[in-house]
Amino acid sequence: MRVVNVCVIFNYLHLHIERCSRVVSKERTHTTFFSLSHSHPLYITVSITTSLFFLYNFLEVGQHMWERCDTASALLRRGCPLDRLEDPRGATVLLKNLKVTFHPKEQRHQQQHRQVTQLQPQSVLLHLRPGEPQSFEVKFKRVEDYPIDLYYLMDMSFTMEDDLPSVMKLGADLVEEMKNTTSDFRMGFGAFVDKTVMPYISTAEDKLRNPCKRTEPWPCAPPFTYHHVLSLTANGSLFTELVGEQRISGNLDLPEGGLDALMQAAVCEEQIGWRNVTRLLVFSTDGGFHFAGDGKLGGIVLPNDGKCHLHENVYTQANFQDYPSVTHIAEILRQKNIQIIFAVTKEVSHLYEGLRSIFPKCAVGTLSNNSHNILQIIVDAYNALTSEVVMENSKLPAGYHISYTSHCKDHRPMHGEQGRRCSNISIGDEVSFNVSITAPLCVTASQRPSRVIIKPQGYSEEVEVLLSPICECSCQKDAAPHSPSCSHGNGTLECGACRCKEGRVGTFCECNQAELSEVVDPYLCHRDNVSGVCSGHGECVCGKCVCHKSSKKPNHAYYGQFCECSDFSCDHYQGLQCGGHGRCVCGVCVCLPGFSGQACECPLSLESCLSQDRHVCAGRGDCHCGTCVCHDDRFQGPTCELCPSCPSVCTLHRECILCRAFSLGLNHMECEMRCAHLNLTLLGQANDLATVTPSSGHRCMEVDSEGCRVHFLLRTGQRRVHVHVALERECPSGPDVILITAVLSASVVVLGVALLLLWKLLTNIHDRREFARFQRELEQRRWTRVDNPIYKSAITTVVNPKYKEQ
Repeated sequence: MRVVNVCVIFNYLHLHIERCSRVVSKERTHTTFFSLSHSHPLYITVSITTSLFFLYNFLEVGQHMWERCDTASALLRRGCPLDRLEDPRGATVLLKNLKVTFHPKEQRHQQQHRQVTQLQPQSVLLHLRPGEPQSFEVKFKRVEDYPIDLYYLMDMSFTMEDDLPSVMKLGADLVEEMKNTTSDFRMGFGAFVDKTVMPYISTAEDKLRNPCKRTEPWPCAPPFTYHHVLSLTANGSLFTELVGEQRISGNLDLPEGGLDALMQAAVCEEQIGWRNVTRLLVFSTDGGFHFAGDGKLGGIVLPNDGKCHLHENVYTQANFQDYPSVTHIAEILRQKNIQIIFAVTKEVSHLYEGLRSIFPKCAVGTLSNNSHNILQIIVDAYNALTSEVVMENSKLPAGYHISYTSHCKDHRPMHGEQGRRCSNISIGDEVSFNVSITAPLCVTASQRPSRVIIKPQGYSEEVEVLLSPICECSCQKDAAPHSPSCSHGNGTLECGACRCKEGRVGTFCECNQAELSEVVDPYLCHRDNVSGVCSGHGECVCGKCVCHKSSKKPNHAYYGQFCECSDFSCDHYQGLQCGGHGRCVCGVCVCLPGFSGQACECPLSLESCLSQDRHVCAGRGDCHCGTCVCHDDRFQGPTCELCPSCPSVCTLHRECILCRAFSLGLNHMECEMRCAHLNLTLLGQANDLATVTPSSGHRCMEVDSEGCRVHFLLRTGQRRVHVHVALERECPSGPDVILITAVLSASVVVLGVALLLLWKLLTNIHDRREFARFQRELEQRRWTRVDNPIYKSAITTVVNPKYKEQ
């Protein structure tokens, strides 16, 4: 149990001011308390009458004032009347609760100037008791004909030249398309390239005039970082006209300075013309982006300050401030309630997909080669962004906790991170979120939080939540200075306790601190000559011990005449004081019935030592503290039933059963001596064993010396063993000689025939090949009738190598 220290009460000797909580009491004076959470016991305070008569009888001499703060059951057991218990509770107060509105299309012109409300309530006051959550419901409804501002931010580097005609047509087409969604639609335009320093842009004089080195059909525009072209307007033709006047520029590297332009478009609200409505920003490019730190390549090290620096619609600090970081941009977009649509080419879409987890409301669309699909990308992205509601909140003070439970269109409650969002919301749909906030321990007034903002991402409407922790004692205003109850005016009676004047101590300020050492015998607070003052666990006040009690662990307290006793210093077993089977009284465990030992670790019952046959430790050990101690080290297990190295009960009686039932193994005399304990019952077949009543026992199957299987049912008693034996043995049959001989003979014959056929096949193939070769040789010889193939002429012709024809 933990007590949250909130209200003002006093330590007798050092006048320490502690805190317990604020409550509204029926009495003029009282103290208070708090619990940390619903899982902790409820701490109640006790009202004290002005006369202190009840106080004197309720608290014993030497007890602290904070001992009036305890659980209700503990206070009632100590004699506190039920009508004097105070139990403050938190509350939720709706300060502003305008209902959500819905504008039908046929009334949009009549209600155009009315305030539109999509979020309810607008302001809430929470009286928070520490540890006790307070909940309230937030409703959101997509309103028809809600105004939209859209700003188109375009990359004007040379590679985007073929996309510019599609953007020129976008103005009129987008205004026409948005008529189906809202009658109040405005759009603006801005362009960007990169910082005008090396290595981003060539600083050669001719390159600064015309970075693309061409004159037909027209030269490129000088490079720039960001140029705001058109403020938000409902004139679609003006958008087309101004965009048509733009010329493509160029730079050196592939990444662009888009984050510089994005920052200025977000923070320059007055120049852009942003209204407090749905804000969309379309970011169109075919390249990546520079971010914080890249400016060092150009010698720019000053961080981006996130402020507006437009002069005559041109960004003036581009060459002096670094690019903003991605998280800086994300935070600015969240503050300005801007939902961003990245319209990028397929080659770089993976870069901008990675931003979706960082930016608050973000969509990514893939541009075609000449951006002719830009209109469809914007419409689809807008529908996707507005069809999902994600609740977020400003940073909570340390220790505070907030949780959400969503109730979406499917009416199924979702918790955790899913409790913050609802998807597939259409115009006119209403969803709700249950928001629960829990306060921690109370803090001082200077640190006390004042407000938390809750709002849906990308929307300007918000819920202001004022936090008012219940920490102060309302009884302080009824303090009675110089109260006669405090030793004839030597203290102020405040919240039922005496706050003594300087130099006075004691429960009722009855002792003079300066005279204390002379009047009060210090040995009155010593238990003996060896122990210290109040056993070292308290303070000697007016000759009596005031025992200490931990403010962090209220159940850890000392008591007794000399603070010699405590209820938390007893022996532990399995991590529990007194094993969880007793209570600690003055450092000694008082065990519950059925347990013994210094830590109540020994159950007196033998139930945990009984084996399956209901014998204590299976008859092989003794039960000590609920655990079996086996006589033989071979036996193991909780009840000494396991013996890995011992033969089974079937094997143990195998020889006796074979000799008694089948006269196998042991001789007759030895069998009579060793197996007299068997109570033998002979049955016919093995199936007859299933009919034995009762059937509990060990069903065994053993093999005798002849290789036959013997089935029997064995039940052990205290002195004799009862055995039912099936006389019919399952003996393996001998080999079939005739069948084996026939199979072997047939195998030899088949194998011989197969080998003979194989030999014949191979020789036949060889003969055919030889005959075919002979036939080919005969066909190749062509002899005439006059030529003898073996004739050799006797004439030899010799040619003179030196001979040359003339």
